[in-house]
Amino acid sequence: MIRTAAVPLLSMVLLGLAGYHVAHNSHPKPPLAAPAPPARSPWGASIAGSGIVEPCTENIAVGTHVTGVVQEVLVKVGQEVTRGTPLFRIDERQLRADLALREARLASAEAQWKRLEEQPREEELPGSAAKVRESQARLDEEIDRYRRGELLKGKGLFSEEDFASRRQALAVAREQLAQAKASDELLRAGAWGPDKLVSRAAVAEARAQVEQTRTDLARLTVTAPVDGQVLQVDVRPGEFVAQSATTDLLVLGNIRPLHVRVDIDESDIPRFSTGRPAHGFVRGQTDHPLALDFVRVEPYVVPKKSLTGSNTERVDMRVLQVVFAVSPTNKTTLYVGQQLDVFVDASRGDEMPSPPQPMTLSRN
Repeated sequence: MIRTAAVPLLSMVLLGLAGYHVAHNSHPKPPLAAPAPPARSPWGASIAGSGIVEPCTENIAVGTHVTGVVQEVLVKVGQEVTRGTPLFRIDERQLRADLALREARLASAEAQWKRLEEQPREEELPGSAAKVRESQARLDEEIDRYRRGELLKGKGLFSEEDFASRRQALAVAREQLAQAKASDELLRAGAWGPDKLVSRAAVAEARAQVEQTRTDLARLTVTAPVDGQVLQVDVRPGEFVAQSATTDLLVLGNIRPLHVRVDIDESDIPRFSTGRPAHGFVRGQTDHPLALDFVRVEPYVVPKKSLTGSNTERVDMRVLQVVFAVSPTNKTTLYVGQQLDVFVDASRGDEMPSPPQPMTLSRN
């Protein structure tokens, strides 16, 4: 009997404990306080937009002129560079060898041209004059032999055959003298003009080939296009790079000053006016507004790319991009690519209040 009553009694006790536990723990918990209050506009009428911090030169994705294997990376992330500073170098051994070969060909062509320009050589003139005098002496000798043979033939003491031989020898001596004089005049006249032109053209061609190789060699060293800071390096020695790389090999930009690119929704464009002041708020630090100075409007309305995740946003929304400069009086540290909540003054001229003061928002 006791065992039969104990089971229902125990069940009722356990059921009561379960009900008490549920009733005690069913009270709603108070909502957790936000780590930072949301940003608020310092103006009564304003335009809100999402901004991206970027260099004043925008992000420059440095590429390569030619394909090849990276030989050396010469900079590090965060390094300050000036225009023309080498960033990285592609393997240049083949072009170094080609340059040495073409420089040797240029030296050979220049030597050939110089040899033609300096003709005649002073050392060659005495030998040429001596050949002329030798040919003249031989001619004088043949003339004397011919005359003596002519006298002997008139007395019948010389055969017709021997006399013909002396006459032929005299003709040969005259031709040899003419040839010697012509060779001497040609030597003294120097190199032929067309030969000089051909040699000069060969020098110009060889020099152009050397300059072409030097230009190709210089293109293997990628240099900084502007003064700025290295923001990202995604290339290492030994990697193969191509002109159509899908990733940015190296990102460079001038961060003095920093700019903020603000997306203004197309529905707010009619209320926007150029030159109006703006304030930006770093996410997680809404009690320190950043003064932004108007720089320019990019008049081409583009599709929105930076979505905040709000369920009211549409993927097909278009935005007007406005660029502001971060005032140098701001002391907050900003990084390229950081997002800001930006408010642009949209009040009318007759309603414009005095310049807003920095807000101090409670964290409670």
